[in-house]
Amino acid sequence: MPLDDAATPAAAEPVSLAGKVAPAAAEQRPGLSLTSAVMFVSDLDRSVAFYAELLAWTIAVHELDAALLACPDGGQLYLRRRGPRAPHGLGHIGVQYLIWTAPSENELDRCERVLTQQSGRVTRSIRDGFTMVEGRGPDNAPILIAYPGPDEAPRHQVMKRIYSW
Repeated sequence: MPLDDAATPAAAEPVSLAGKVAPAAAEQRPGLSLTSAVMFVSDLDRSVAFYAELLAWTIAVHELDAALLACPDGGQLYLRRRGPRAPHGLGHIGVQYLIWTAPSENELDRCERVLTQQSGRVTRSIRDGFTMVEGRGPDNAPILIAYPGPDEAPRHQVMKRIYSW
């Protein structure tokens, strides 16, 4: 759904969730950054190999039931073995999937090739000034990769994809 321009605050007057004018940017504390994610998987070795290749991240730790992938900018993906019968409920409360950002169009193309090797159900679409590649991981979890990221192509509406699960 598009944002209502009349409801969007002016850039000079940031508004808090309570509807009050927020302090000037210099007075605000920096916001939190998402740096790590935890994913439960059925087969740890298969998932480590897949995500290390897809994300082009380093395997920092690999234990019997868990692994940690790391990227140069500090991002982390923890993978935890849960076994082949662990349920995965899309549509339930909690994080449903992550949207990754590729640093270049060439890297987005590479990710699309990796996803195509994993699953034949890969789509590519262009919306609101960015390209989105969507596929499935080893446990059929949705994987979305965008280029450019929201810092270069700000999102102006909630993606219809969010409503389709």
